[in-house]
Amino acid sequence: MDAFSPEREALLAELERKLDVRFRDRTLLHTALTHGSVGIEARSRHGDNYERLEFLGDAVLNLVISDHLYRMFPTRLEGDLARLRASVVSEGPLARIARGMDLGRYLLLGRGEEKGGGRTRTSLLADALEAVIGAVYVDSGYGVAHYCVTRWFAEELAGLEAPGEGDYKSQLQELIQQRERRLPRYRIIGQAGPEHNRNFVAVVEVNGRVLGEGRGRSKKEAEQAAAQQALEQLRRSRAG
Repeated sequence: MDAFSPEREALLAELERKLDVRFRDRTLLHTALTHGSVGIEARSRHGDNYERLEFLGDAVLNLVISDHLYRMFPTRLEGDLARLRASVVSEGPLARIARGMDLGRYLLLGRGEEKGGGRTRTSLLADALEAVIGAVYVDSGYGVAHYCVTRWFAEELAGLEAPGEGDYKSQLQELIQQRERRLPRYRIIGQAGPEHNRNFVAVVEVNGRVLGEGRGRSKKEAEQAAAQQALEQLRRSRAG
């Protein structure tokens, strides 16, 4: 195992506790957090930077989420499953999860990247999270990687709509596009409660008009509730 400074060792151990995973080879975690802008002296024997682990982690993430969706929605067609997977593994959700872990705090960046705000950049955080997933897979295998991904992505997965009538966002989008040729926009306007029992408030807008408001245990659930309320109001107005 490569030797690190006491400060780096302490940071890596802190992140392990936060991730609830123990690395047998901690240099893997170090490499997963090393950006390409870092000088050669900070790199480890696993590679120059996180790019190789990111490549692997992307594949592991897609497999885990695909497997989860296949079992979660046994009647969904391939196109629907692909759409749901894309909504989970896209850059935005990845960066949100990385921010929730405060992953930016543990990154190693070159001076230019540091000054340019790399620790909070959405694309960089998403890439680093995929690299961490790759590091978990190399260190502990698919079973542990599957456990970590489904736990870290639990909120995103829980917020996916159930089949059929529960997909209010898709129904609302279709209706709005028919009427106004616009897309509805969702905003989270509030949250309350402890981390393990958080509640979110979302609104859905079209061209600046609030059409509905909803609450839920995840952001996606709150958005679905807002879309449901908007649909009910629009249908009532049409009936009237």
